[in-house]
Amino acid sequence: MVKTSFYQYALPELQALFLKNDLPASGPGLLFNWHYKKRKSEPCHIDLAKKSIAFIEENMSFDLPVIHTLQESADKTVKFLFKLQDGLKVETVLIPFNNKYTICLSSQVGCAMKCSFCHTGIQGLSRNLKTEEIIGQFTESQKWLSKHRPEDDKILNIVFMGQGEPLHNFDAVKTACEIFLSQHGLSVADQKITISTAGYLPGLERWKDEMPDVNIALSLHSPIKEKRDKLIPINKRYPLEEVLNYVQAIPKGKNRFVTYEYLLIQDFNDSDEDAHLTGKLLEGKNAYVSLIPFNPFPGTEYKRPYLSKVEHFKSILDTYKIPTLIRATKGDEILAACGQLNSKA
Repeated sequence: MVKTSFYQYALPELQALFLKNDLPASGPGLLFNWHYKKRKSEPCHIDLAKKSIAFIEENMSFDLPVIHTLQESADKTVKFLFKLQDGLKVETVLIPFNNKYTICLSSQVGCAMKCSFCHTGIQGLSRNLKTEEIIGQFTESQKWLSKHRPEDDKILNIVFMGQGEPLHNFDAVKTACEIFLSQHGLSVADQKITISTAGYLPGLERWKDEMPDVNIALSLHSPIKEKRDKLIPINKRYPLEEVLNYVQAIPKGKNRFVTYEYLLIQDFNDSDEDAHLTGKLLEGKNAYVSLIPFNPFPGTEYKRPYLSKVEHFKSILDTYKIPTLIRATKGDEILAACGQLNSKA
């Protein structure tokens, strides 16, 4: 008999499973508290009914991805290569800030979007990750952090900016977010979770009615069609104008913004004209811009711009009164920075 993973269930789904099998209703909450809040790996027997324990032992698996290798950089960034049950591998990154961490999760093994600036894009898509494989990246990274860096082991933010297009794996990413947000489980605040997309319209169309109230980041990279087509080939199928209509409708609350990620590439999209066109596109919108100096990877044709050029680009966006931050590069020495992940590397 094939067992199902405990980590694939959001709390309401687990409650429905217990109800269907005539098990005590208290069980799902106890399991979430044991495995998520208390970070326990061993089976939970405390306060669970005997028939619940028997059902769990017969029907549920608690297997998770295992750390295959890891690399640490001088700035304390950690890159994990996780091995999945079918032998495929995927990368996850812990990014340090102020004695806390942001975890950068992958949603697919490889990616089908073929973005030319991204190391994952040249890998191609092997498959979607299952919910339990997304959750496992978080839980196993947290365990490693608590064991090896107990003095600063708090993961404060979750970003779906690793390998894959999250909205191309909508259902698993949605369920993972529900588990992260559950007050019975990991209790991550909704404003601390961000899903990044290249503009995959079928996923954006589902977002309003299905996705929990988390943040969205759009890979913009250029407001000019020809340039964005080269960087993000799906722009030809899902034009930026249509994508923006959906993205702008997502934030809820006066303190919530769409993050527009703009990857600056030397002599490609870093001119004054590029900056002014970006400013005009986003002026007056509920927007926040994250400027990302390009992070080189083996075989790329693109180059990183000089910091002075990045700062000049920001100064132009400032004239349009758009909040803009230059993203600090972390982990590039171990190919752990934005756009550098590739589990076949």
